[in-house]
Amino acid sequence: MYKIGVIGDKQSIIGFQAVGLDVFYCSTKEEAKHTLNKIAKEDYAIIYITESFYSEIDDTIHEYDELRLPAIIPIPSMKEKLGIGEANIKKAVEKAVGADILFNND
Repeated sequence: MYKIGVIGDKQSIIGFQAVGLDVFYCSTKEEAKHTLNKIAKEDYAIIYITESFYSEIDDTIHEYDELRLPAIIPIPSMKEKLGIGEANIKKAVEKAVGADILFNND
């Protein structure tokens, strides 16, 4: 059975543990990169990662773009919202249907 993991700072992701997800606390981008590479080799189908770490290790994340699993999904942190998740959804919808039907702007 596949698992779901969450990578980020403790304050932002501790709530995910209450709903049964595996959480991995990181305080540096090196820790986040190491954790991502480690759990991506295990049975994690979905890995949520805070947007701040997502933007800092995007080169590592793009190595998984063409793979079926894991799906790596950015989430806002408690400290900031960078809009990376929304931008990724917008890009995917535009690619699928050829137009911005969700946000209706550029």
